[in-house]
Amino acid sequence: MKVALIGVTGRMGSRLLAELLARGHVVTGIAHTAAPIEATRSLSIEIADARDAGALAPVLVGHDAVISAARFVSSDADALIAATKQAHVPRLLVVGGAGSLEVAPGQALVDSPGFPQAYREEAQAGRAFLAVLRAEKTLDWTFLSPSADFAPGFRTGHFRLGTDALLVDAHGRSWISMEDFAVAFVDELERPQHHRARFTAGY
Repeated sequence: MKVALIGVTGRMGSRLLAELLARGHVVTGIAHTAAPIEATRSLSIEIADARDAGALAPVLVGHDAVISAARFVSSDADALIAATKQAHVPRLLVVGGAGSLEVAPGQALVDSPGFPQAYREEAQAGRAFLAVLRAEKTLDWTFLSPSADFAPGFRTGHFRLGTDALLVDAHGRSWISMEDFAVAFVDELERPQHHRARFTAGY
């Protein structure tokens, strides 16, 4: 596939890029400023503001899917949806956050006592982004949330999938490596199972 990857220079974007290229996809990496990445036969780099639909749409034309791995506090869901639709790209996949996952019926992780203040603004922005997606009725979107502990690690290819509830292992830990999250994400790109839906991955 030909994939547009927004946020290609970030921690998650760089791991998605590696997974996409390893599987033979052709990637257009989109960054807000000059990216310290060399173009190859399978990778081109474009500079564009993902919050400006008019500027972003021409960059997205001709792709099979758009992936957003940008931080939510610096994103605009409406602009991204509009640009994707203007460019006639059929799919939008978003790297989500764990904060909007439920830890009990009707209770999101971000609203739990003790949720780290340092992550609250990003988590709340992610929840608002997901709400905008859920109101979108024509674009085929997918939002993949990681588990609570989400950090660089190893690619094992072994994990579980869920829907709207936080996944917790037998020891009470909710976690997944960024590398395995990338596997789950590209699996969904290649074999779509979650149309206009959020799902989650964890151990």
